[in-house]
Amino acid sequence: MSVLYLDCFSGAAGDMILGALIDAGLPLNDLRHALGSLAINPDDVWTERVTRGGVSATKFHVLGEEPPIDPITEHHHHGHPHRSDGAVAVEPAHPQTHVHGPHRTISEITRLIEGSALSESGKARATALFRRLADVEASIHGTSVDAVHLHEVGALDSIIDIVGTVFALEAMHIDHVVASPLNVGSGTVRTAHGVLPVPAPATARLLEGTPIYSGTQRVELVTPTGALLVTAYAESFGGIPPMRVQRIGYGAGSRDFHDSPNVVRALIGEADSNAPSHRVVIIEAEIDDMNPQIFGVLMDRLLADGALDVFYTSIQMKKNRPGTLLSIVAPPRARERLTAIVFRETTTIGVRFYEMARECLDRETVTVQTPFGAVRIKVARRQGVIMNAAPEFDDCARLAAASGRPVKEIQAAATKAFLDHEQQ
Repeated sequence: MSVLYLDCFSGAAGDMILGALIDAGLPLNDLRHALGSLAINPDDVWTERVTRGGVSATKFHVLGEEPPIDPITEHHHHGHPHRSDGAVAVEPAHPQTHVHGPHRTISEITRLIEGSALSESGKARATALFRRLADVEASIHGTSVDAVHLHEVGALDSIIDIVGTVFALEAMHIDHVVASPLNVGSGTVRTAHGVLPVPAPATARLLEGTPIYSGTQRVELVTPTGALLVTAYAESFGGIPPMRVQRIGYGAGSRDFHDSPNVVRALIGEADSNAPSHRVVIIEAEIDDMNPQIFGVLMDRLLADGALDVFYTSIQMKKNRPGTLLSIVAPPRARERLTAIVFRETTTIGVRFYEMARECLDRETVTVQTPFGAVRIKVARRQGVIMNAAPEFDDCARLAAASGRPVKEIQAAATKAFLDHEQQ
């Protein structure tokens, strides 16, 4: 099973997380393709090799919507930074007055996401993430979700950071994410709503139930985008989990502190199969009086907010009513947050929960060649022995549509190709 550990000792921002994943091996051109129409030209996004506190790291850039530089806290190197592709990056002529992009509504952002080249599941995940942001902003400002304008996170660079990270974790086949406690910084931050304490209200709301602390830097170290991504994907928080590290990436922030590197560190590797099982919480509720259309939205929001799995079971309830059993599998720390979503989004008036141990097979994804094209195979092992191997259905459906052949024929060809490869 592939594990990503996000070391947030100097905070977290969307561009830092994406920079760390690129530094750990995500091809930049693959990211550019996934962004689709979000990036008008491929050169709208690029990376730069920088040094933060003596650590070499990747800085991810979006043309035209770079955040303003704080002249008090930023040790800025004047002149043009060098891009990783050999060109020279263009800086705003007056960075201290640069506007951080337009403010967009959730419907406008959803249209932008639809213009990306993410998979359908990726688009659903990204949309659910922004819906969560809109929920937070609406609750803070006392307005409706559809009316709220997302400010800092509504700028194109933040949208690209979120969409790009969703793509990266899918493309790198990350199965499990763990994060360290987050250093949020201290002091105040200037936002579209004025000067606010760190962490700003939206960031603080997103970090509910997450271990945080204040370091020595009197700046904002965790942005709303960073808080959203870490809390949505991390299944647990703490030290480095049992794993065999295979790749390491460093994503740079905009500042360069004299006493510590302003980076997010990403450790990627395989979970230790000899590690003990871990605990999960099961949250359940029976529902028999809700519009069934809501169940799809509910699943997207629960998964975006940290649920490991969500499923529905048809049941027979009292008074001979057909109903639905909602079951959520989640890290124990996410129970309160997910329960709040269930109460807010459904008609249930009560939930029950219980903890249990869970043991997972080691998982990896391999690609095989068939007469119809390449298909990814999801392989599950226990102590090195293959327990299951299943073709990725989306790949089979795509090839079936392109070739005019039945999906089951593509699946059979992919399974045969995998078995032939294993027997060599």
